[in-house]
Amino acid sequence: MDIHQFFLGNAFDAYEYFGAHVTENGVVFRTLAPNAESVSLICSCNGWNPIPMERIHNGGIYEVTLPDAVPGQMYKYRIIPKNPDGDVIDHCDPYGFGMELRPHTASIIRNLSYTFHDAEWMKNRGDHYHKPVNIYEVHLGSWVTNPQNENGWYTYEEIAPKLIGYVQENGYNYIEFMPLSEHPADCSWGYQNTGFFSPTSRYGTAHQLKVLVEQCHHAGIGVIMDFVPVHFAVDGYALNHYDGSPLYEYPEKEDNYSEWGSCNFIHARGEVRSFLQSCANYWLKEFHFDGIRMDAVSRLIYWGGCESRGTNPASIHFLQRMNQGLHQLHPDAMLIAEDSTSYAGVTCPVEYGGLGFDYKWDMGWMNDTLDYFRQYPWERIHAYHKLTFSMMYYPNERYLLPLSHDENVHGKATVMQKMFGEYEKKFPQARLLYLYMIAHPGKKLLFMGSELGQLREWTEKQQQDWDILKYPIHDAFHRYMRHLGQLYLQEPALHYGDYEPDGFRWVDCHQESHCIYAIERKAHDSRLVILLHMSDAGQRDYPFTLPDCEQLIPLLHTDWEEFHGHTKKDTEPIQGDTVRGGTQFTVSLPPFSGIMFRVVPKRPK
Repeated sequence: MDIHQFFLGNAFDAYEYFGAHVTENGVVFRTLAPNAESVSLICSCNGWNPIPMERIHNGGIYEVTLPDAVPGQMYKYRIIPKNPDGDVIDHCDPYGFGMELRPHTASIIRNLSYTFHDAEWMKNRGDHYHKPVNIYEVHLGSWVTNPQNENGWYTYEEIAPKLIGYVQENGYNYIEFMPLSEHPADCSWGYQNTGFFSPTSRYGTAHQLKVLVEQCHHAGIGVIMDFVPVHFAVDGYALNHYDGSPLYEYPEKEDNYSEWGSCNFIHARGEVRSFLQSCANYWLKEFHFDGIRMDAVSRLIYWGGCESRGTNPASIHFLQRMNQGLHQLHPDAMLIAEDSTSYAGVTCPVEYGGLGFDYKWDMGWMNDTLDYFRQYPWERIHAYHKLTFSMMYYPNERYLLPLSHDENVHGKATVMQKMFGEYEKKFPQARLLYLYMIAHPGKKLLFMGSELGQLREWTEKQQQDWDILKYPIHDAFHRYMRHLGQLYLQEPALHYGDYEPDGFRWVDCHQESHCIYAIERKAHDSRLVILLHMSDAGQRDYPFTLPDCEQLIPLLHTDWEEFHGHTKKDTEPIQGDTVRGGTQFTVSLPPFSGIMFRVVPKRPK
């Protein structure tokens, strides 16, 4: 690491210098504490007796080497602040590669050496803009619980075959893990960190996490990591007032704390920028993650996430520099912004004035869509264009369509519960919702449990309601979601042209009184038409016209009996009538139903 570049905020390899590093001569410990009077290392290898560290740089870098220290041993830094009224606090290592299980707080020496055998995957993972990206969002501790563990957790290695097999079967090809960096409170789900470089010990070690990622790659599954560059936990043993002063956080009281009660990072400081962008690089480089999803980007764009306060130039510059550097280091990795604002250029390259992300969560699509499906069917006539509006702004960014954990917690009800009507009426509408999601341009993300038709809000305290699959209506819904996911992966028209002008076309978006939408997706010689009927009244003989079309082959009907619907399965081709402008087809649509057709082009004469 270039120390000068570190203080300027340009380092992406700070973790290779700071922290605890195993060498031939023992373990070298380094930490940054510019406002400390002195720093000592305390370690389990010597009975926790303080070992003075040497200040080796005017910027406040301290170092010591312990010849007898070995991986697995615990340690902390005892920092005496210059402020005579300041408390002496034993801190975990900001750059530590492992930590004790909560409520204990020591860092753990880890050897990061690992030989990956996923070169083929890493070589071919690029060009994701044109590939299917169907993401299964997972909270690792509550996906399924381990009866042999008192906390109910499987290790990273133990859960790998269960999770990988399930993801493959259900038509997902990416897993996004909610933050796996160390955090003290289970209820924060990892979004309030104390160990930014430490894979949480709830599920094992750094080595075990690498095994999980590698096994995903061998199975053809990409892995995305949630990353939190905005704020950190207030716990005094971690980053908060690390050297007795606000080193990582704002000194100003009004900006020191976030809306979640955590401390805001001060991105104007070079040391902080180097810390965070080195952390993002660490997960991509050392663990072979295929992407980073950055949380709460709106809080970096605007002061406190409040547009009325204006943009935050320092944080915006940090995002641009970090994304640009990460793309240079990992050109095939995905950088995804969870951003709820209308700030322009989030996915525009930095050299053209943008923020440099690959994808932006389309929160407007999510809110409009869920609001539409809450409506009484007769109100949908007036809300009809909530489902067409997204395509008005869609070309502005590269969007990803999320139905995430945020839509399944805190009194919001699960996605299934949000559907209009009583229990049985919700299922056909949910099938229709997910067909619309698959038909809409943009990569996809769905939170675990949604594919089961789960009705209970998610909590980190218990596993998914797997037992609901014993009920035929849930089992059929799960079967439908598997079929839909596999279709998405197999059909180029559903993903290749996501960000191409000719990849999407409204065949019909002016059926307000009938609540019918017709969509065409196209990629090369793959062409699909999707009909969506959002009304509770059946529609007989709905006509629509397609150019250059011989016949239609049904690939999926949301109302087929196998999915707990009422329509007998029929995949026989449908013939149309030649009319001016193409071929006219007439289809009957049951209440709350959708159909996906493959378009067979006209044969040349």
